[in-house]
Amino acid sequence: MNSRTKKILGAAGLRGNHMKSFNTTGICVAERNYMVDISERLQKLREMVDSGSYFTINRARQYGKTTTLAALEKLLESDYIVISMDFQAIGSDGFMSAGIFVKVFARLLIKMINDRGPDAPDAVKDSLNELRDRKREEITLDELTGVLTLWNRMSACPMVLIIDEVDSATNYQVFLDFLAQLRLMYLEQQKAEKQIAFRSVILAGVTDVRNLKRKLRPDEDHKINSPWNIATEFTLDMSLHPDGIAGMLSEYESDHQTGMDIGSVARCIYDYTGGYPFLVSRICQIADAELGDDLRFKALSDRWTEAGVSEASRRLTLEQNTLFDSIMGKVQNDGKLKSTLYDILFSGDSIAYNAYDISLSDARMYGFIRIVNGKAEIACRIFETLLYDYFLLDSNMQSSPIYRNGSRDKNEFIKNGQLDMELVLSRYITAFDDVYGDLDETFDEDEGRRRFLLYLRPIINGTGNYYIEAETRNNRRMDVVVDYLGGRYVIELKIWRGDAYNERGEEQLSDYLSYYHLEKGYMLSYCFNKNKTPGIHSIDLNGRTLVEAIV
Repeated sequence: MNSRTKKILGAAGLRGNHMKSFNTTGICVAERNYMVDISERLQKLREMVDSGSYFTINRARQYGKTTTLAALEKLLESDYIVISMDFQAIGSDGFMSAGIFVKVFARLLIKMINDRGPDAPDAVKDSLNELRDRKREEITLDELTGVLTLWNRMSACPMVLIIDEVDSATNYQVFLDFLAQLRLMYLEQQKAEKQIAFRSVILAGVTDVRNLKRKLRPDEDHKINSPWNIATEFTLDMSLHPDGIAGMLSEYESDHQTGMDIGSVARCIYDYTGGYPFLVSRICQIADAELGDDLRFKALSDRWTEAGVSEASRRLTLEQNTLFDSIMGKVQNDGKLKSTLYDILFSGDSIAYNAYDISLSDARMYGFIRIVNGKAEIACRIFETLLYDYFLLDSNMQSSPIYRNGSRDKNEFIKNGQLDMELVLSRYITAFDDVYGDLDETFDEDEGRRRFLLYLRPIINGTGNYYIEAETRNNRRMDVVVDYLGGRYVIELKIWRGDAYNERGEEQLSDYLSYYHLEKGYMLSYCFNKNKTPGIHSIDLNGRTLVEAIV
């Protein structure tokens, strides 16, 4: 297929027989899917296996774990016998007792041997068949361990055990007992100095295995004691970085010739996703195959731009998918987690990460936060938008007078296809005075931000994105960035603390506008001085226009 045909097919949303696509379900395969090169990651994993490490890959849902394990298995199979299992195939009934677990485990091993290898000695196959067929009441976990030890002892090369989706087992004591058996095999091998245990055992799932005791015994919430204390700490970064995303886009560009600025688009995708693999692939998938229904993005060349990525991100935050269902379900069902995320979003305080703080640890485990210079921050703009929407529209907030004002006024703010942010601020001042003007109260930045975002939310609903710029998040200053119909608007929110402080804020905002290559910025100040003069005025600063609104 020549390049012109590829371009035509791509613009029409079609695929040739060998054209690749972006994938967000199941395993990504390089021959069929556009994907980031993970060869460096695989090499580091290979080094851990070669060194005899036992470890757990605990990362958030849809973070590329299964794709990585499938590729690692292929990499190892020339030098190792690899037993690869998925605990989702066992089902909850398979963990109800040791006898049932052993029978199911033996059945899966036999199926793996028969379907795709690896070959096993006859003595091992006979033992597995005997365990599978015996009454479960007569079987102990030690007998399964004995068969696995026999197989390792008789194997001509070292063996590796890979178990995916261990979360399916983490609520059951039998799995904890199985881990203890693997630990005993490991320790016995160290003493015997001969091959009687797996060279490496790799577990993969969302749950940190060190937390299993806490899950199984709620009365010991603050005690973390695991039979998996032989495991090597897994610190490998599995997020996708801009250069890796750029490599994937280069392959796409070679097929479709969109004319995209690969580096700029890759960086923009990373800024929205934080490198979360599912989010990266889903944004690319939307840009490639779904934006064509919008006249602004009919051509591929218009989709693969910062405006196209912004629109794909907006659509992504509005959809319901398995990842969002899972992580937002955690927020709804865990009050401590919910409170922690709320504090990170709204308070502006720097929250130091502590691995023994259960809510912070869980927030990291589920992918909500990342750790930067020892501080916890929301992992990416997309998660931030999801959480802001959830908190702002939680409970009865949609019935709030300030929200209703924003909803009522929203159709007046679009002029020549652009959002009139100056008018938004002007109307907000009026709405704020109408709703809160008679109240004799002062409040902190937390409340001021929440009230403005509550007014802004219905205005941009379904059309734009908004997020808080992480670099300016602190207890005195927070910049809201709004992307709307291809335009970008930066609004600094703060409490008025005098002219000198305000002038410093103006300079900071001007510097930030330079970063975004914007000529106009906005500042919203809450002033509790009774001699204040509410309203809006514009000033020129360093060749840029700053619109200042005082409430």
